[in-house]
Amino acid sequence: MAPKIFLCSHRSRQGTEQIIKIKANNESDAKRILRQRGILAFAIKESLAESKQSAKPLGIKLNFEKRPGVREKALFANKLAALVGAGLPIIRSLDLITKQQKQPLFKRALLNVSLNVNGGNSLGDSLRQWPQVFDPLIVTMVEAGEAGGLLEEVLKRLAMLLENNAKLQNQIRGALAYPITVLIIALLVFLGMTIFLIPTFADIFKELGAELPAFTVLMLNFSVLLRSPFAIIFMAPVIAGYFILRRSHATPEGRLKIDGFLLQLPIFGELIQKTDTAQFCRTFSSLSRAGVPILMGLKIVADSVGNRVLANGLVAARLGVQDGISLSQALGRSHLFPSLAISLIAIGEETGEMDVMLSKVADFYEDEIAIAVKTITTMLEPMMIVVVGAIVGSILLAMYLPMFSVFNKIA
Repeated sequence: MAPKIFLCSHRSRQGTEQIIKIKANNESDAKRILRQRGILAFAIKESLAESKQSAKPLGIKLNFEKRPGVREKALFANKLAALVGAGLPIIRSLDLITKQQKQPLFKRALLNVSLNVNGGNSLGDSLRQWPQVFDPLIVTMVEAGEAGGLLEEVLKRLAMLLENNAKLQNQIRGALAYPITVLIIALLVFLGMTIFLIPTFADIFKELGAELPAFTVLMLNFSVLLRSPFAIIFMAPVIAGYFILRRSHATPEGRLKIDGFLLQLPIFGELIQKTDTAQFCRTFSSLSRAGVPILMGLKIVADSVGNRVLANGLVAARLGVQDGISLSQALGRSHLFPSLAISLIAIGEETGEMDVMLSKVADFYEDEIAIAVKTITTMLEPMMIVVVGAIVGSILLAMYLPMFSVFNKIA
C-alpha cells in the first residue's frame, strides 16, 4: 500500500497554529511519527490530492528527462553543508535549496526527499529512493555523516570530491572538444563545396571547352554521388556501424571489449588509466575519512569508475581484501593500475594513513592529467591545421587545375 500524506495541525511554543505534512500509511502511523518528534497535534487530516500524487512512482520518470550532472550535485552538497553549518534544520535547508533549484527532475526529487525527512525518515534513506539523481556514493557518505554526527563535515568533503570529479571530466572533454569541433566544421565545409561549388565550376569549364583533369573528374563524380539517392547507400555502413557500436556498448560484454580497446590506445589509453586512478583514489579517500567500511567503499568506487575493465579490477581487488590480503596487493594482482599508485598505497597501509596517501596519489595523477591534456591539445592543433588544409586544398586544386587547360587553349 502506498503511503499517504497527512496534514497535522499543532501549536508552536509561541502559541501560533502550524501545519506540517507527514507521510504515513494511516492516521495511527502518523500519530506515532508525531509522538517520536515530540509534537502534539490537535487535528490530523489526510490530504487526498497530495496522497494521490505521492502514490505515483515519482522516482521513475521518462528516460529523456535530463539528469543532474556532477557539478549540480556538488553545488547541492555545498549549499546543504553551508545551511546545516549555519544551524538550520535539515528540512528547512532542503526547502530552501528546492526553491532555488530549476532543473525539474532535481527539484521534484528534493521535494520528495524533504517530504520523507519530514515524515521521520533519515536523509540517507530519503536520498536512496532517487537513484537516478543521487548515486550510491552520495547516499553512503550522507548515511556515514548522519551515523557519526558529522553531516556538515561529510557534506563539505562530498562537495569537494564531486567538484574534483567534475574538473577531471571537463579536462578530458576540453582536450577532445577542440579537435572534434574543427573536424566537424571542416567536413561540413568540404561537403558543402563538393556538392554545390565544384559542379558550378565544372559547368563553366565545359562551356569554355576545357578538358577536365583526372582529379577534377574524380571530385565531380564524388559530388554527383553525394547528390544522388545512392548517397544513402554510401552512408549506410557508417550509420549502421555507429548504431552497432552503440548497441554493443550498452551490453556488459560489448562495453568490456570496447573499454579494453580504449585502454590499449596510444596516449589516450594512458590518459584514461590515470583519470580513473585519480578518481578511485580521491573517492576512496573521501569514503574512508567518512568512516565507510573498506569493502563497501570498494564496491561504491567500482560502480563509479567509468572504464569497466578497471572497474572489474576493483571488484577483484575487493574479493582479495575480503580474503584477507592488503589493498595494495589486491590491486597489484590485476596489473591494471599504475605501479607508482600501488606502491604509494602500500606505504599508506604501512603508516596507517591510507586515506591521506590516497589523497596525495589523487593530487599527483590529477596534475599528470592536466599536463597530459595540455600536451595532447598542443599536438592536435598542428595536426588539425594540416587536416583542414588538406581538405580545403583538395577542393581548390579540383577547381583550379582546369584553368591551366583554359589558358593553354587561349594561348
